[in-house]
Amino acid sequence: MKLHIFNPEHDIALAANQPRFTAPHAGRQLRADLAFLPALWADDGDMVLVDDVEAALEWVRHVKRYAHDVAFVTPADLKHISPDMRHDLQIAPWGWDRTIKEQLLRADPSLEHLLPTDERLAEIRHMSSRRFAAEHLLPLLHDANPGVVGESRYCATEDEALATMQQYGRSVVKSPWSSSGRGVRYVAQPIPDNHLLGWMRGVLRQQGGIMIEPLYNKVYDFGMEFMANADGTIDYLGLSLFDTRGGAYTASICATEKDKREILSRYADMQLLYSICQQIQSTVAPLMHDIYTGPFGVDMMAVARTDGDGFWLHPCVELNLRRTMGHVALALTPTDRDPRRLMSIYYADKYRLRIQQSSENLLNTGLA
Repeated sequence: MKLHIFNPEHDIALAANQPRFTAPHAGRQLRADLAFLPALWADDGDMVLVDDVEAALEWVRHVKRYAHDVAFVTPADLKHISPDMRHDLQIAPWGWDRTIKEQLLRADPSLEHLLPTDERLAEIRHMSSRRFAAEHLLPLLHDANPGVVGESRYCATEDEALATMQQYGRSVVKSPWSSSGRGVRYVAQPIPDNHLLGWMRGVLRQQGGIMIEPLYNKVYDFGMEFMANADGTIDYLGLSLFDTRGGAYTASICATEKDKREILSRYADMQLLYSICQQIQSTVAPLMHDIYTGPFGVDMMAVARTDGDGFWLHPCVELNLRRTMGHVALALTPTDRDPRRLMSIYYADKYRLRIQQSSENLLNTGLA
């Protein structure tokens, strides 16, 4: 049996790196409104941790045809789990960080033997940094494959960051740890204005460095979703086709792998993607073994070539060492006989999940 937890503030908690951390209001509301979400990918009989069971039951009623038969439990309920159940319990949050561990320990100290050690959490945080992917995965994928672009530099000082921005001309500036859409700035000129420079200095002071990347002409967002197993192997789970606005996630296509490959083949060489998938698996398997077990994803993008003739592939925009919305979309994969679906998160007095059915490619990313 698993205890699932939707803690979407995970990336912000990684940046704070504190046991007792209060997420911004938007992060707390997202967690409260969509706490039922694990019911979409959990197995029948699993538990899902929520603050309000009645609210979770009401929310899941709207997506009942896609949800599994789970038990919603509150933090106060955790102390009443029987010893036999606790012995075989697996805890599966959206992502592991010091804050979610502390929250679980406050709810029930007897869960400690089921939680990662502080040393392992430190390793997970290290591997979750954009610097880790920029230094351990992106260069390998770039150098081993034709038709790819992508570089990302970790700058430890303001002078180094400014020199890199001058070199690129147009840049994407990122904090090493941040959640989707946060901690990312798109800069169309080689010199930052005073407002951006102030923000960069804050990131350098708080996180010890900053990431600088070239600003590419993106035309399509997508990714690959994986599962890191306890035995050190990595399973490929499927493609993720998604949309972003200002760097923040908005929607995913839920379709068969065959359909997603057909859509993506307009922008990427599928044989190249197959090779990159294998390279990701072989590269990260020894890095994650004995450190991280669970879902993760690698975000990519198709980039318009400067000569206008086709597209380059950026094979590693982000490494997300946690569950992603792409994994949620995979849980909603239709059968070959069913139409495609579009899964989106939107805000209308509350955060809401919408699942629409359509035979069309509903995403509007670049040329899609």
